[in-house]
Amino acid sequence: MTFMSSKTEGRSVRTAAPGVVVLSSSLLTDRMLLFTRFLDELSQGTCATVWATTAREERFRDLWDSASAIVEPFPAVRPFREFPHNYLRRFNEYVWDFRQRPPSRLSMMRHVRKRTRARHVRALELPARVLARLRLERPLEDWLERLMLAYPRSPEALSRLKTLQPAALVTTGPFRYDEPAIVAVAKNLRIPTLALITSWDNLSTKARMVLKYDGYLLWSEQMRRELLHFYPDSARVPSYVVGAPQFDAFFQRRFQRSREEFCASQGLEPQRPLIVYALGSPNFLREHHGAAYLAERVARGDLGNAQLLIRPHPVFDNGNEAEALRGISPQVIVQRTGAAGAALTERSQDEFQITEWVNTFRHADVVVNLSSTVVIDAAIFDRPVVNLNYDPEPGRPNQALVKDANHRWTHFKPVAESGGVWLVNEPDEMVEAVKGYLQHPELHRAQRRWIVEYVCGRLDGSSGERMAAAVLNFIQGTGGSSDVASMPSALASTVGAD
Repeated sequence: MTFMSSKTEGRSVRTAAPGVVVLSSSLLTDRMLLFTRFLDELSQGTCATVWATTAREERFRDLWDSASAIVEPFPAVRPFREFPHNYLRRFNEYVWDFRQRPPSRLSMMRHVRKRTRARHVRALELPARVLARLRLERPLEDWLERLMLAYPRSPEALSRLKTLQPAALVTTGPFRYDEPAIVAVAKNLRIPTLALITSWDNLSTKARMVLKYDGYLLWSEQMRRELLHFYPDSARVPSYVVGAPQFDAFFQRRFQRSREEFCASQGLEPQRPLIVYALGSPNFLREHHGAAYLAERVARGDLGNAQLLIRPHPVFDNGNEAEALRGISPQVIVQRTGAAGAALTERSQDEFQITEWVNTFRHADVVVNLSSTVVIDAAIFDRPVVNLNYDPEPGRPNQALVKDANHRWTHFKPVAESGGVWLVNEPDEMVEAVKGYLQHPELHRAQRRWIVEYVCGRLDGSSGERMAAAVLNFIQGTGGSSDVASMPSALASTVGAD
C-alpha cells in the first residue's frame, strides 16, 4: 500500500494512493528539487516523498517545509566491505575501462590514479586487461551487481520502503556513495528505479554505475548517446531527455536582481567591469593560483578599472581558498559559497545563495575558469568565457592532465574546441583574453549558443516540469517502454524512450 500526502497545519498526512520516493544527497540536486517546478508538478499526479541528507539540518528546515512533498531524513547507510565489494568494484571499472577505452577515465588513470591508488588495487590492471580482451565485462558486472544486492547496507531503508511501497524510486545521485545503497533495497523489493544523470560529465568521468536501472533521466541527446555507449544495457529501458533542471533557476524572475542590487550585496561597484573567476574542486587542481595571479594584475590596474569576483565551488568551499585570496585589493572580492566544516552531504543552498549564484553569472562581463561546468552557466547568459589551457599551480605539475581535459576528455573536448571559449596557454594570455572580451563581448556569441544547445538540449526554464512528466510517464508505463505520444505535446519533443 502506498500513500498520498497533504500538509495540514504543518503536519504530514498520508492517504492511500500511488507514490514516488525521490533521493537527494547533494546541494547540486537539492536545488533541482527546491528551486524548479519538479515537485509541484510531480505532486499533481502522485504522492512525492523526498529523502534528503539535508532534511535534518535546522538551517534548511524552512526550505524543505515549503516543498510540495513529504520530506524525510535520508536513511542510515553503512559502507561496503573493502574486500570483496570495493576491491571488485575497482576491478570491474578497470575491465570496462580497458574494454571501452574512455579518453577521460584513461587520462585520469594515467595522470592521477597510477600515483594515488594503493599497490594492491593497481595490481588488478593485468587481470582486468585479460577479461577485457575476452569481452567478459558484461557477465562480470552482472555477477557483481548480484553480489552488491545481496549485501544489506541500509536496514532502515528496507523498513521504510516496505511501509511506503512506492510505485517508483528516483535517485538523483547514482554515482554517489549513499544513494545506490537505497536503490539496492528498492531493487530487492522489486520497486522500479529511475536514475537522473546529474551532470553532463558523469557518464564519461565517474566510476561506473554497477546497478542497472529501469529508466534514465538525461539532459540532452548527446548524454543519451553517451549512456548507450558506456552502458549498453540501458538500450532495453526508457531514457528521457528533459534538459538541465538546475538551470531553471536562471529563468525565474524571483532570483533576478538588478546590477546595482547585486553589486551592492557583494561590495562591488556597478559601473565598473566585472570579471568572475570561478574555481573548481580543490581536490582536482589547485586553481586558486590562477585566481591569485589575475587578482594581482587587477590590483595593479593592468585591466583598467575592472574589478574581480572570485567564486569558490559551492560543494568544496571550506574557506581555505578565500583566506588565501582575501585582502589582495579592494578591487578583489571573494565569495563564500559553502558552509566551512560541514560535511558535503550536509550542505545545501538557500534562496540567498541561489540568487547570488544566478546573478554572479548574469552580471559578469567575463568569466574565467578551468574546464568546468561554469562554462555553461556563463554561456546561458551569453557571457564570454576564458578557459585555462594550462595548470596554474607553480611548476605546472598537472599540465598534461589539463591539456587532456581540454583536448581529450569526452564531455569537454567538444566545448573547448568549439570556438565558444577563449583557450589560453599562459597567465599573460589569460589577461589579454580578458581584455579582448571586455572590449568586444560579442566575440564567439554564435559558438556560445551552440555550447548551450549541445550540452543542455532544450533550455527554457521548464526542465523541472519535463522531469516530473517523465517520472509520471515512467510509473504509468512501468514494465514497458514509455509512451511519449501520451505525454503533453509541449513535452513530447524533448522526452523520449528507446
